[in-house]
Amino acid sequence: MIPYRDLKPTKKFPLVTLLLIACNIAVFTYMLILPLSETNLFVYRYSAIPLEFRLGRNLSVSPGIEPIFTVFTAMFMHGGWFHIIGNMLYLWIFGVNVEGALGHFKFFSFYMLCGFLATFAQIYTNFSSTIPLLGASGAIAGILAAYLRLFPKAKIAVLVPIFIF
Repeated sequence: MIPYRDLKPTKKFPLVTLLLIACNIAVFTYMLILPLSETNLFVYRYSAIPLEFRLGRNLSVSPGIEPIFTVFTAMFMHGGWFHIIGNMLYLWIFGVNVEGALGHFKFFSFYMLCGFLATFAQIYTNFSSTIPLLGASGAIAGILAAYLRLFPKAKIAVLVPIFIF
């Protein structure tokens, strides 16, 4: 099932949700226009790499910003079309009402906190990994949890793809 909208109208304009979607799309578009070698450097520079947190410094393949800041920059990067489309679809469907319920500042703070905690949870599950962590999936999961908590009886319109084998 793929959700495509919720049936609960909101009264507030979703400014933060729209800005988060715009920022994610802008970073993804920037990554698309970079040459492949520069894209790889960009990914290693701004994504969270678990081993850097264990060592307390950047690796030679990622001469970028301090590792602690990559926890935030990684939330605005995505690994492909399905990754960004899925995350932004869920952010749009569920973020609008959560932002309406929490208010702009609390919603943004909650989004960033969820992304931060999810990234650290991933870092500490494989502390020796040199594979870059990126994406907003942890923040989106937090928004989904908040939506379920705030609107437990809300109805969601979904597509049910039927595959014939």
